Amino acid sequence: MEIVKTREGDKLTLALSGRLDTLTAPQLEAVIKNELDGAKDLVLDLKDLIYVSSAGLRVFLMGHKTMSKIGSMELCNVCEDIKEVLTITGFADIFTIK
Repeated sequence: MEIVKTREGDKLTLALSGRLDTLTAPQLEAVIKNELDGAKDLVLDLKDLIYVSSAGLRVFLMGHKTMSKIGSMELCNVCEDIKEVLTITGFADIFTIK
């Protein structure tokens, strides 16, 4: 998985590509934990993400909980396969998806 970070003021966008699974979830978790300084809005751009496992969903949830204390988090450009995973697991009701 590749993560491209873009910061615009207090908005941090993380563009994810590839697979978010057991092997790559710790990488995203570390970025979320270490790169939020001053960020009030976190956007996870999933345009090029082709797969998310339960480990990836856990990191999304951790990011959501962290950001709910200081601002907001949204998922954008979510493909149909990942939308289906979010819907089946009930995460679509938790996250802001654009």
